[in-house]
Amino acid sequence: MDDQRSFGQRPMVSGQWQCADCGTTITELPFEPDGTKPIYCRDCYRKNKPARPSMGGTRKDFGSRPMVSGQWQCADCGTTITELPFEPDGTKPIYCRDCHRNRRPARPSRY
Repeated sequence: MDDQRSFGQRPMVSGQWQCADCGTTITELPFEPDGTKPIYCRDCYRKNKPARPSMGGTRKDFGSRPMVSGQWQCADCGTTITELPFEPDGTKPIYCRDCHRNRRPARPSRY
């Protein structure tokens, strides 16, 4: 079965490399290696790649990103904000979750 996705195939780069894990010869890659990171064959990459975060639930399901507590006001609606995922530096407006969501550009349809 072909692992290439039909919606956009990457150009392949030919060469002679060795898998950093098992030593298998690799003759084609979807990128040009720059020598700063190890190269893995498809099987070793799949075996060692980090797990993706779950897509269900709330933002807190995505990991242990520290939250910053404080007292701020939304620049659009004035709602009090008590927790942010970053330390504001005062140079940019701060928005509550709803206003931030409403200000984001619409995502393109996948179909």
